[in-house]
Amino acid sequence: MPPTPPGPEADRRRLDTATAALEPPFAAVDLDAFHANAADLTRRAAGKAIRVASKSVRCRALLEEVLSRPGYQGILGFTLPEALWLAAEGFDDIVVAYPSADRVAYAELAADATALAAVTVMVDSTDHLDLIEKSVAGTPGGQAAPIRVCIDIDAAFVAAGGRIRIGARRSPLHTPAQVAAMAREVLRRDGFTLVGLMAYESQIAGVGDAPPGRPLRGAAIRAMQSRSARELAARRGAIVEAVRELAPLEFVNGGGTGSIERTTAEDAVTEIAAGSGLYQPWLFDSYRAFRGRPAALFALPVVRRPGPETATALGGGYPASGVAGKDRLPQPYLPPGLSYDPNEAAGEVQTPLLGKVAASLRVGDRVWFRHTKAGELCERFDTLHLISGDEVVRSVPTYRGEGKTFL
Repeated sequence: MPPTPPGPEADRRRLDTATAALEPPFAAVDLDAFHANAADLTRRAAGKAIRVASKSVRCRALLEEVLSRPGYQGILGFTLPEALWLAAEGFDDIVVAYPSADRVAYAELAADATALAAVTVMVDSTDHLDLIEKSVAGTPGGQAAPIRVCIDIDAAFVAAGGRIRIGARRSPLHTPAQVAAMAREVLRRDGFTLVGLMAYESQIAGVGDAPPGRPLRGAAIRAMQSRSARELAARRGAIVEAVRELAPLEFVNGGGTGSIERTTAEDAVTEIAAGSGLYQPWLFDSYRAFRGRPAALFALPVVRRPGPETATALGGGYPASGVAGKDRLPQPYLPPGLSYDPNEAAGEVQTPLLGKVAASLRVGDRVWFRHTKAGELCERFDTLHLISGDEVVRSVPTYRGEGKTFL
């Protein structure tokens, strides 16, 4: 297990000391926590390689940092233009986790031998194959090599004859027969080579099984996840077996930060996807099996004191994607004990914070926050200040800081 982190007050003093020369708002990554989380992820993966989900990092320097560690191999990207950029920057073994409809990017891929060797695209229908073929037709000099393809599998939990469905709405391919038919279609087309399968069990990997203060809901989630994991293990194994009868596979990718222990236990899975656990956003605090250390943070300055137990910070309205609700809001982290004004919450330009501890805050002090999700924080800031101990060791650009806005 990672070493026990310091207490909240010691952490706050350390972070404030390290960033004393910086003017908030700014974002930072605690490298000590980042590396402790990275080590814990590999421990949980039990020897299987981890493919880093780039959407949860969105910083080229930190992708390099984690990929230099034992146990990490390859990137799970989120758009084809991102993958082409990363390949041009020297990264290899990049699987694009989502299908693309970017015709220009496909044409660029087909013309670039380096990218064709490094990038694998995702498909789940013949429509994708048709679009790719039309996009690359007429490539100057001809297509340099076949396009590497991974087939996405629906990992959702389906019960009651389809009346119950829990999990992300991704691929339409659910059964071994459906996936095998798709594999045959890939194999019969000269411009493609089938290299992998992927199935993301969002109902396990992205749903905490111990929501605070809701024990009955937690019990229901655990029961669902246990049943879903058993069903998926059997179905994924049968799918992999069916496809391997048609073609060799380089990899079978599965899981996410919240499901590592379950997913790595499946013989059919050769590698695990993970990324959020490196930053440990607060959405991932509600799992029983692991507890990461908060690594990605942002600091806001106190600019007003409108009441004796109210301190107003500048900015802060950085909601996460997903169904709108309180769990999409950043979490006031340090000093502990602060809460939102229910009538304003996290505002576009100002965020009033309530609580007895607010009485101790003065204009110019800092409040540290954690984002609900991981990489989305990097869409709000162009720089991450990397902290080790009580100093900033370097400052690195996010994707946005490098002028890249892929989504």
